Amino acid sequence: MSSNPVSDRRFPSLVSLACHDLRTPLATVYGFARTLARDEELGERQLRFIGMMEEASEQMTRLLDDLGTAARIEAGHWEPMLRECNTFELAEGASGEGTAIETDVDAVTRALEGLANTARRHGPVEEIRWEVRGRELALSPVLPGAAPVIMGEDARELGALVARLVIEALGGSLALDGETLRVRL
Repeated sequence: MSSNPVSDRRFPSLVSLACHDLRTPLATVYGFARTLARDEELGERQLRFIGMMEEASEQMTRLLDDLGTAARIEAGHWEPMLRECNTFELAEGASGEGTAIETDVDAVTRALEGLANTARRHGPVEEIRWEVRGRELALSPVLPGAAPVIMGEDARELGALVARLVIEALGGSLALDGETLRVRL
C-alpha cells in the first residue's frame, strides 16, 4: 500500500513552499524587465511590452502573497504583523470616520482591495464605495452577481476567498445586508 505524499493536512505546507519557491524566478523576470526598461534604444512598442511584463510580475507577486497567506492560515501557521492603525486608512477612497485598532495593516488592506475588486468585476459595477463607521467598513454596491463570489459561496476569486480567511483569522467578520457588504474588524 502506498502512502499519499501530499495528504490533506500537508497540502497547505506544500502550497506555502511552492509560493516561496516561485518567488525567485519571478523576481528574476521582474528584475530583467526593469533593467530592459532603462534601455534608451528601445522603441515605444518594446517599452510597452516590458511595462506589461513588470505589471504582470507584480500581479503574480500579489497572487503568491495571497496564496501563501491562505496556506499559512489553513495550516495554523499564520503570524499576522499587528500594528496600530485607523480603520479609515484601510480602504482606498473611504468616507466616514474610523477608529484605532491593532491589526495586520497590509493583509487587511489587501483583503479589502480584493473584496472591492470582486464587487466591481462580478457586479459588474464601475464604482464602489467604502463607508467607515468605527470598526465596521461597508462596501456598496454588492450586486447579486457578485454576492456569492464575495462571500466565498462561489469560489471564482482568490482575492475574495483570501480576504475572508484573513478577516476571520483576525477575529473579524463579513456579512451581506442587501447590496452592502459589512466588514467588521
